[in-house]
Amino acid sequence: MAEKPIVMPKMGESIAEATIIRWLKNEGERVEKDEPIVEIATDKVDSEIPSTEAGILVKHLYKDGDVVKVGEPVAMIDTASGASAAAPAPAAAPAPEAETPVTVEAAVSAIENQIQAAQAAQPAAEPVSNADGTRFYSPLVLNIARAEGVSMTELEAMPGTGKEGRVTKADILAYVSNRGNQPAAVAAPTASVAAAPAAVSAPAPAASAPAKVEVKSSVSLNPGDEIIEMDRVRKLIADHMVMSKHTSPHVTSFVEADVTNLVNWRNRVKDSFKKREGENITFTPIFIEAVAKAIKDFPMINVSVDGSSIIKRKNINVGMAVAQQNGNLIVPVIKNADTMNLLGLTRAVNELANRARIGKLTPDEIQGGTYTLTNVGSFGNVLGTPVINQPQVAIMAVGAIRKKPAVLETEYGDVIAIRHMMYLSHSYDHRVVDGALGGMFVRRVADYLEQWDVNREI
Repeated sequence: MAEKPIVMPKMGESIAEATIIRWLKNEGERVEKDEPIVEIATDKVDSEIPSTEAGILVKHLYKDGDVVKVGEPVAMIDTASGASAAAPAPAAAPAPEAETPVTVEAAVSAIENQIQAAQAAQPAAEPVSNADGTRFYSPLVLNIARAEGVSMTELEAMPGTGKEGRVTKADILAYVSNRGNQPAAVAAPTASVAAAPAAVSAPAPAASAPAKVEVKSSVSLNPGDEIIEMDRVRKLIADHMVMSKHTSPHVTSFVEADVTNLVNWRNRVKDSFKKREGENITFTPIFIEAVAKAIKDFPMINVSVDGSSIIKRKNINVGMAVAQQNGNLIVPVIKNADTMNLLGLTRAVNELANRARIGKLTPDEIQGGTYTLTNVGSFGNVLGTPVINQPQVAIMAVGAIRKKPAVLETEYGDVIAIRHMMYLSHSYDHRVVDGALGGMFVRRVADYLEQWDVNREI
């Protein structure tokens, strides 16, 4: 028998452990390579672990609800066994189809990291464990419960808005903010930032918590109005956006660029490129190439802030905002974008965008971004003022390309001509990026687009 371990994979630079949700394969079952064997959850994303080998699943090393560190074995597989080497376990009901492996929750990992860091620095409260509970609680929810003195009795009675009634971070923070007969308020995203570093409160009485936390609204309702509860993903997006505005003083600079040469070049090559490569060449990889070049010219745009320290990033990892089919946004990241040629960027953009729209990205593909680009022009907008994707310090929005009359300087004098024009909007963190740097950076991106070589081959 040749047994090999299946280990908990690395799922992003800030994720150190995950919780076993349920096993998709029973002991004794045949497993093919890359076939999912167990569903796991972290504070940022639900995902699956695929088998790295084909063989017979010999042993589960952990049970449902156990927390496993990254790199630790979770199961043993016999790679020497054939299809009939081991009798299959009694037939179990087929595991329900797993959820989309990645949600926008992973795109908002910065705020989760802030909360976890703040909680780690606090004195421990009364221990809270879900060992005897009947519901699954993520490590983040349990950490918040410990820090805020929420007992397991309260957790068990707390209503949850997550999958299968799970208590989410937003649920427990809303409960904490309304405990003690305080005036109830809608659980604003700012509460998640403020609640984490707060001093540990005294444990609540052991009496059962109410079955439902009442939330009073300050918004008056008119006849015919409809109340739509935010889903979990929308709450996380709101949480991250408000946190970003509270963290960074936003300043936005605008530049209008003449991209006529670029548009004419793309119109000339797009059909032959499609025929040769089997996919479309869009403007997005061209914009990303220009951004990566400008970052090399102005590396202090590619930084993060840690207290009073500035972290200068070595790699240039450009995230691109993509709208999913359900209307939510997710930001896949093109790692080391400055090392790719335009063909490589085009393939990477198309692949990531297609899988992002249907929720098939892996956790690592939405981690590690150092700068973000969002194309508001794809919605017909001419410009926008984007919100910084923390912990980055800048983000660029590119608007729709429109034909406009423009003044051209020629050797025979000024003339008015019809040109393809577009706006670039650059929002940046004024704590570390001043107006000169922020303005010069967006101007440099525009220069690269305006000076496009119409004879360039791809």
